[in-house]
Amino acid sequence: MSLGMYAREISAVAAVLISLLVVNLFGSLGISSELKVRVRLSDGQIAEEILEADSEKDSITVEFKQGDGTYITVVFDFKRDVRIIRALILGEPERGQNQYQVLCFISRLNQHEIIPTESMARLRQKNPHLVHMAEERRGVEHLHMDMVVNVSRTGHLNTLIHNLCKEAHEGFYTRTADTKHWLDEGIEAIEFEPLPQTADAAGLQRCPSTLDMWQPCICSYFLRLEWLPCMLKYCRSLLAVAGRANPYKCGIRSCSKGYRFDYYVPHRQLCPWDEET
Repeated sequence: MSLGMYAREISAVAAVLISLLVVNLFGSLGISSELKVRVRLSDGQIAEEILEADSEKDSITVEFKQGDGTYITVVFDFKRDVRIIRALILGEPERGQNQYQVLCFISRLNQHEIIPTESMARLRQKNPHLVHMAEERRGVEHLHMDMVVNVSRTGHLNTLIHNLCKEAHEGFYTRTADTKHWLDEGIEAIEFEPLPQTADAAGLQRCPSTLDMWQPCICSYFLRLEWLPCMLKYCRSLLAVAGRANPYKCGIRSCSKGYRFDYYVPHRQLCPWDEET
């Protein structure tokens, strides 16, 4: 290796070592590991994301509070190929709304949405005061939820769902295609039932266009995760074996990702956040 090439290799490694987050490849790996990251939301406000990796359960949980006071919890369950998104939305009692409303959406976990649990557990925060913006802004995943989940059945997955979403009395949804996938994969069955009037949903108006607050309509809920460690970065080792440079994990790439859920509600009053803009 020439002196110039060697200097470039050293510079590349140094850049990785001073990055915000590093992958600790040599430290002991505990069962659970927590990471706190300050992120800038789409409305310009600063929020603290708490990311917890549970190696024993092979899952990652992300929690943060939006600028409007909504509490968001997302569970990425790799063992069961499940993603659960929970939103606790504060209401406006002076407008006849409940003090708060809980929505839960359970769907299939996509590949490359977030790094594996064991990699997440090794991440360390080097500058806790730095405000982060994702390196890659991904598009919006649009999901039409056509099933209501019933959590009466016992089992680990249903227990997880029940504990997280027990207050989502009128707002817990999934998709037919996802439930079929889980059954085909031999994953614990989830009880569900079709949403009322799903067959006629194409003829229903969207809630913002429905003048009567007590008429059924199609509601939409949107959220964006502003910072997720979505991919691992690899660097070349300075010590080549048999003339070949061995790649190794040396950092992460961060992504922002949006989700939009469409679903039936029996009356417009249950969808106060979906308004014309």
